[in-house]
Amino acid sequence: MQNNNLYALFESHFKKDLSKTAFESPDGKSWSFNDVIKTSAQLANLLAQTGAKPGDRVAVQVTKSVEAVLLYLACLRSGLVYLPLNTAYKSAEVDYFLTDARPVVLVCDPADKEALSPIADKANVTSIFTLDENGDGQLMADAAPLSTDFPTVERAKDDLAAILYTSGTTGRSKGAMLTHNNLSSNAQTLSKAWAFNETDILLHALPIFHVHGLFVALHCAFLNANKVIFLSKFDAEQVIKHLPNATVFMGVPTFYVRLLANDAFNKDVCQNMRLFTAGSAPLLEETFNTFTQRTGHVILERYGMSEAGMITSNPYDGERIAGSVGFPLDNDVRVADEEGNILPDGEIGILEIKGPNVFKGYWQMPEKTAAEFRPDGYFITGDMCRKDENGYYRIVGRSKDLIISGGYNVYPKEIESYLDDMPGILESAVVGRPHPDFGEAVVAFVIKDGSSEVTPTTVIDYIRDKLANFKVPKDVFILDELPRNTMGKVQKNELRKLAAG
Repeated sequence: MQNNNLYALFESHFKKDLSKTAFESPDGKSWSFNDVIKTSAQLANLLAQTGAKPGDRVAVQVTKSVEAVLLYLACLRSGLVYLPLNTAYKSAEVDYFLTDARPVVLVCDPADKEALSPIADKANVTSIFTLDENGDGQLMADAAPLSTDFPTVERAKDDLAAILYTSGTTGRSKGAMLTHNNLSSNAQTLSKAWAFNETDILLHALPIFHVHGLFVALHCAFLNANKVIFLSKFDAEQVIKHLPNATVFMGVPTFYVRLLANDAFNKDVCQNMRLFTAGSAPLLEETFNTFTQRTGHVILERYGMSEAGMITSNPYDGERIAGSVGFPLDNDVRVADEEGNILPDGEIGILEIKGPNVFKGYWQMPEKTAAEFRPDGYFITGDMCRKDENGYYRIVGRSKDLIISGGYNVYPKEIESYLDDMPGILESAVVGRPHPDFGEAVVAFVIKDGSSEVTPTTVIDYIRDKLANFKVPKDVFILDELPRNTMGKVQKNELRKLAAG
């Protein structure tokens, strides 16, 4: 019987040349594929020692490092469910994730262990390990003496590989359950669609706690046993320094805006490159065109989400159109109205998808899961879309009031729930405002109740203590009342005009 464990698929490619470099850091340190296999085996043995069993969750909130990637691979080969958490999340946010997912293991930064330990204890986490940005910590120290052999656990296609929490429209985050087949099918589709080959070198500057950096970029590299130049974070000067030695770069629009702001970014730097991709947020046509003029390369924009990985892509061979997300990948795609009636080409409606990459459902939310799927199995993405006369799809709007800031999803309701609890605030509303660097910035409007002092500064400080920095409002406006329609609903379109003005 074939083992459908995603790690088994990756390892079959790693073993083609164990001496080949898998990861290379800017300081010259490197890891071979042999190192990857052996170290992930040691980590898998350590996880097994904790009593973690296939299907159990492992929550990870650590700074980006190669060792963190090896931990991910160890979870896969152990049959454990990997639960990456944004490093920007504060204790109150982590409390919710641990309470909801009930992981048996938590791996965190050494500096956060004291604050997270009581939260982990409350959620019945049995083991806590530390891992810092240099790849040091209790995790690696405890794994070092263990065996470098570990038999990859048998997994079926439908077994869970990861849970990714997505911001919820009601303020409660939802855990998207991704199976081994969801991830493997999407990786194989992307590798083929984007013409990956064994000579490619990926320059990696994305975070590794969400789909883009962890699944899209790394999985394509793993399937081809590519070398990855692994940057700890995006830094324009570092990217420009290493681009001549790479062939593929994946980024969010903010990356490209910042590269174009650097005079050293030019055609010579990009002469060895074959592919630049952009996603996680809309790419401005101006950025698209300026990039082509500066470098001679055309950015390949694609569209995806936590629940399905990549869904559409502009062609590798063929015209890439600014503002378009291209054609469906390994999905059945349709545009429908709110009742699910399929709309003719050219009309704007909600994008619905079906395919092997579409997630299993939301963790412990059967009713929410059922509500998001049509009776015939199509998932309702909530994104407003139009198919043009040439077959290209364009995302023209977003469901609800989603804000995308720096590539991260921000749901206003979550911030509003905290603002409404702040002493002195009667009511609040949060919207997005165009921002030249982040795409959108969070802006808050509040109504005071007179019980406590409320200023823009006190509001920002209050939220900064409770939520990740990308959710903190850049501006706060104090109003006498919020604009409402005849039904009493807050008119956020009017607030967006106020924010822009």
